[in-house]
Amino acid sequence: MVVDLREFIDIEVIFVFIKCIVILVVKMMLMSPLTAFYRMKNKAFANPEDVSAHGKEDSAKKYLRSDPDVERIRRIHLNDLENIIPFGIIGLIYSISGVSYSTAWWHYHIFLGARIFHTIAYFIPLPQPCRGLSWGVGYFVTFSMVYKLFTVSLAM
Repeated sequence: MVVDLREFIDIEVIFVFIKCIVILVVKMMLMSPLTAFYRMKNKAFANPEDVSAHGKEDSAKKYLRSDPDVERIRRIHLNDLENIIPFGIIGLIYSISGVSYSTAWWHYHIFLGARIFHTIAYFIPLPQPCRGLSWGVGYFVTFSMVYKLFTVSLAM
């Protein structure tokens, strides 16, 4: 049995996915320069070679330290990597699974909103359960897509 993928592909679903994933990837990529900015601002470096501009060996060693602001942004970035990459892979497959445009639109935009709110809640920081709920909403959306893909694959 040969399946013609053109029966499943809705170009509008793919376009809305691309729009959302590009925004998410750009947001994720901005965490690196933001981390660097806070490292410079707070003079908190992770590697000995990075502190060489701030003095000689002993005086520069005080800059080899952890900083709460830098670590907070690093955790935001790590959480993005743990959630946006799986969403991107699953979302791409989901886009060609024959899902309706409105269902896909809601999945993609809810995930996008949850991740943006998660970053804001983590960065400010907002009191819990704000960050936890936003993470959970994004995770639920991804698993909802996995469930749909699983049921489609069983029907084949």
